[in-house]
Amino acid sequence: MRLWRDERGVATVTACLALTALLAVTLLIGQAGAVIVARHRAQAAADLGALAAAGALSTSGADACTQARDLGGRMHARVRTCTIAGWDVTVVVEVTVELGPFGMRVARATARAGPADVPDG
Repeated sequence: MRLWRDERGVATVTACLALTALLAVTLLIGQAGAVIVARHRAQAAADLGALAAAGALSTSGADACTQARDLGGRMHARVRTCTIAGWDVTVVVEVTVELGPFGMRVARATARAGPADVPDG
């Protein structure tokens, strides 16, 4: 009966539980950081792809969406859609992020490039 009231080892068990909780929180923060980085990479690829496509429209007349896809591939991103409307180019890009035990997720970003609308007057 004396064993149940003995407090030896309680600090060790508490420290192990606290360490487990700290590791879990660290893992979740790391996974959230990976998703944020993937989202920023997707946005950068979309921005640069849209600018490259708009530049191809205005200078060489080459296939603008091919320029966006090439640039997206070099940035390890996948160009989902590339839409040309007059001088405007809209690019939608996806980046896949591996989250270890949480599976894979997709970060998506959209960018538009083209001349600025100038109001009359």
